[in-house]
Amino acid sequence: MIYLQLFWSFIQIGMFSVGGGYAALPLIKEQVVMNHQWLSAKEFYDIVTIAEMTPGPMAINAATFVGIKIAGIPGALLASFATVLPSMIIVTSLALVLYYKRGSGVKLLEKTLYGLRPAVIALITSAALSLMEVAMLQGDRFHFYEMGIFIMGLYLLRSKKITPIKLLLLSGAGALIFSGFLAL
Repeated sequence: MIYLQLFWSFIQIGMFSVGGGYAALPLIKEQVVMNHQWLSAKEFYDIVTIAEMTPGPMAINAATFVGIKIAGIPGALLASFATVLPSMIIVTSLALVLYYKRGSGVKLLEKTLYGLRPAVIALITSAALSLMEVAMLQGDRFHFYEMGIFIMGLYLLRSKKITPIKLLLLSGAGALIFSGFLAL
């Protein structure tokens, strides 16, 4: 029964997570934390952190880690397969239609993708706000230095065009410095 629930949950995530891994986060959280209570919110965000650090698409990595936590190796394989199955079907169908129609379906596809943009932006924003909430509000206190690192990182990315690798290194160094000062 758990395999069927896992498959059904992740096939829904795969069907509606248009826009990539960050757009899938609210859907995964809804299924895994809220609907089935397989994981706590903290466990979910720990899995998101690991999924982000490992190579490959984040949604599939998250599905794999959730599947292994819930039902072992078979659960990991099933959740990963269920996540990519809708995309495989849709892309194959679109390729066949576009191949046989020779371009007449391209305008319809472009209009559909254009219409999906606002929903993708909403999903990614929701994921970002959820991650910020977990990072900034741990326990009963607000983490001001983490908010400062976030604001400085956003400024450096947008204004100074710093590379993401340099930003990660600077953020890690900043966190070590601030946490060292706060521990004294």
